[in-house]
Amino acid sequence: MSASPELPGIAPAPGIAAPTERASLERLQASLEELAPVVVAFSGGADSAFLAWVATDTLGPGAALCATAVSLSLAPEELADCRALATDWGLSHVEVETDELGRPGYVANGGDRCYHCKSALMDALEVIAGVAEARGRSVVLGVNLDDLGDHRPGQAAAAERGARFPLVDAGFSKQDVRTWSRRLGLRTWDKPAAACLASRVPYGTPVTLGTLGSVTVAESALRSMGLGAVRVRHYGDTARIEVPLGDLATVVDRRDQVSAAVHRAGYRYVTLDLDGLRSGNLNRALDRRGVAP
Repeated sequence: MSASPELPGIAPAPGIAAPTERASLERLQASLEELAPVVVAFSGGADSAFLAWVATDTLGPGAALCATAVSLSLAPEELADCRALATDWGLSHVEVETDELGRPGYVANGGDRCYHCKSALMDALEVIAGVAEARGRSVVLGVNLDDLGDHRPGQAAAAERGARFPLVDAGFSKQDVRTWSRRLGLRTWDKPAAACLASRVPYGTPVTLGTLGSVTVAESALRSMGLGAVRVRHYGDTARIEVPLGDLATVVDRRDQVSAAVHRAGYRYVTLDLDGLRSGNLNRALDRRGVAP
């Protein structure tokens, strides 16, 4: 195992407990060494970015290939950030195209949509893993312990195809990822969650090129106004905007700009959800079996 990096003198943010020992990071490094060489599914979020950085630091860029799946469900800003992180951190980075819209199960947008999405990802990553070296590479995803308790059919698809979850193996929660990311000086430590754009479409409503395009345009415009954490839920010709509760007043104060931007994306009606941003809240429509009504 490579030596653990020296932790910079960064004080934990309020409410974030400082780690008292290196055991969890060392477990993660040991897990990655056992799996090496690896292909890291790198979406640029806090979890995948942390895993990509640790894998590269532990194994070296030659044995840690970071792959970003490029499709219409990935926001342009997220792809740009993946490229910037790869440059800043010296990652061995490749981009692979995935075609989720070519899968009827994905387009139908049932409760198992993420299963079909992750299957498309695994198809792309397995090609890289199989040809990268004679003995192949292990595909690793940035799934943490907290993710195991949510409706995540994509995890099942990845596991069925042999993907590994080293953060889970090492006992990392979402908070652990953010805590260690900050102490290691990674700017992604407080990056807001950014689920794929199809998560803005209620289950049962088909996912189409036009729908993803409207969501992309609307959210990009709102982010350009400084609203970093934002969701535009798609309900036909109605857009329902979700922002953190602390940003509700900002949206109301800038109502004219917000409304104009969302109208330009193709929506006739613009609404603001007074309950605020709730990641994954469309999962509430599913029954206990994960089936949409």
